[in-house]
Amino acid sequence: MKMVKQDELRKEYKREDFGKGIRGKYYEKYKKGTNLVLLSPDVAAAFPDDESVNNALRNLMKLAKQTTGIKRRSSRRAKARR
Repeated sequence: MKMVKQDELRKEYKREDFGKGIRGKYYEKYKKGTNLVLLSPDVAAAFPDDESVNNALRNLMKLAKQTTGIKRRSSRRAKARR
């Protein structure tokens, strides 16, 4: 590959410029899944870093666990309309 000034980009690149690729190099990792999540810009602006996002989600999960579940039905029955 010919040396080019650092701040200068070519108009066109050839496949040979990038070296030999390895087919399926990351296939196994990809099959396992990913934990990458993209946030909308307005949501991302509310959190300074990934740890604050994780803490907010953990607190939300904790709150959801506490507030959901089987509730007792009221002992009062609705009166039938006559």
